[in-house]
Amino acid sequence: MNINLIKQATGVSKADLVLKNCKIVNVFTRTIETEDIAISNGIIVGVGKYQGNKEVDLSGFFISPGFIDGHCHIESSMVTPQEYAKIVIPKGTTTVIADCHEIANVCGKDGVKFMLDSAEKSPLDVFMMIPSCVPATSFETSGATLNAKDIEELKSLKNVIGLGEMMNYPGVINADKSVYDKLDVFKNQMIDGHAPEVFGNDLNAYILAGVKTDHECTTALELEDKVKRGMYIHLREGSQTRNVIDLLPGVKDAYLSRLLFCTDDIHPNDILKDGHINYNINLAINHGLDPIKAITMATINTANCYNLEYYGAIAPGYFADLVIFEDLNNIQPKYVYKKGEMVAYDNKPLFETQKHIDESTLNTINFDINNFKFKYDLKFDMVNIIKLVKNNIITRLSVEEVKLIDGDVLLDKDRDLLKLFIIERHHNTGNIGKALLSGYGLKNAAIALSIAHDSHNIVLVSDNETDSLVALKKIKEMTGGIVLVSKGKILGSLQLEVGGIMTNGSAIKVRDDLENLEKQIRNLGVSEEIVDPFLSLAFLSLPVVPEIKVTDLGLFDVRNFKLITLEAGDTQ
Repeated sequence: MNINLIKQATGVSKADLVLKNCKIVNVFTRTIETEDIAISNGIIVGVGKYQGNKEVDLSGFFISPGFIDGHCHIESSMVTPQEYAKIVIPKGTTTVIADCHEIANVCGKDGVKFMLDSAEKSPLDVFMMIPSCVPATSFETSGATLNAKDIEELKSLKNVIGLGEMMNYPGVINADKSVYDKLDVFKNQMIDGHAPEVFGNDLNAYILAGVKTDHECTTALELEDKVKRGMYIHLREGSQTRNVIDLLPGVKDAYLSRLLFCTDDIHPNDILKDGHINYNINLAINHGLDPIKAITMATINTANCYNLEYYGAIAPGYFADLVIFEDLNNIQPKYVYKKGEMVAYDNKPLFETQKHIDESTLNTINFDINNFKFKYDLKFDMVNIIKLVKNNIITRLSVEEVKLIDGDVLLDKDRDLLKLFIIERHHNTGNIGKALLSGYGLKNAAIALSIAHDSHNIVLVSDNETDSLVALKKIKEMTGGIVLVSKGKILGSLQLEVGGIMTNGSAIKVRDDLENLEKQIRNLGVSEEIVDPFLSLAFLSLPVVPEIKVTDLGLFDVRNFKLITLEAGDTQ
């Protein structure tokens, strides 16, 4: 122990920095205490009455531990980790638990290493969970594969603390050897879960395998059931999937220590406009949760869950990660400190970062437009249709009759039905999965994305061939991104050249491009009920979230975990 720090703690010597007259949120006792905070060498040396070489009077301000995002995919912000830090730190987030399975599905181990290296270039603490499901299933084509040997290699990297969300819950429940080989690498360590609507004995088996968390609860009943079996539960509020309000009835004192907040997948425009973890906190407060309990969920609970010693509280020996704000019922950070240094003021970062470019993450769009055919070739008019669910990535299966002309589906303008394609873009296999989508509302247009969780092939949604071809050509030209086309004209685009899912540009540029795209797509019929018109499409290819999805290999029945045909009643 540094003897000088002991002297500062006793008050014999002055601390480097003293924050005076703070209204401290004590997450241990869930009380507010007015005290000074003494800081040296990036840690808190004492809470009480102190003198410092530098003193800052914070009379009238509340001060809480820095917020921790319990589960996020930085790639979903569409910017690289160092740029991501510049938008989340001013919102009070000083630490995140990240799972980089998005870039890993495109670039494999190189993608994981890129994210870790990039994260080192900002003050934000990024603790990494090594992706467990690359790809998520065997029913899709990803850019790379991570097996147990690869995971073992990545385990030793700096800031790796566990295994990322085990999305292949059927594999866990059915004792798939390849799944357990990965789980064994992190045996007795932190393993994140992903178990939507898994209950009863199946849930028991999932937890027995070593999984400790879940962020897929959509009802208070599901939250309570999983907490009773010992899981930690994240209350998620992202750009597309928003569960905080629905889960609040399950936030009871008996369960509180097992509850955390996370964003999972969130776009930069939402962070810049509404906030980050502070938005989760404020939303919970606005719907009746005690502010100190909400802050506790965003700080010490997350630190305890992920075994982050010296994070998540204001007490001697803890890192001086601090959020300073004026209104306990509406947390808008005025100052943010990271390990004793002021890193944000008045919603602006006080640090610069250098760009980190890795050639292995570039030029990842590889498909042949000539393989694309807009026309479907069906024999029967009863088809399986994907129906969107409001505010969620869960979808529902609907069996409906459609009109056919020479085997192709007639897209009646009075019916909300669109063609949906997933085009393999990593290995130029020529694979194209086809589906029909209901509930999106797009008219006389096509939208294409190289973001398609989790294998990140090309998603194309359209009602006509001309716009489809223009969109696909532009996606390839940009080496990834989002393109919106109507009547042969490109109405907006966002280039995502890093793995086809991120950009080396600024979050502000991403926000502006997204806002233009959203404005244009709303004018083309996509209703406000589709909260995020881009993420709602990006998750249509994720075959581990109920009920029906589509990959580059075809339509996928998640509940029965098998490929099915577009025509109802047939299986592949």
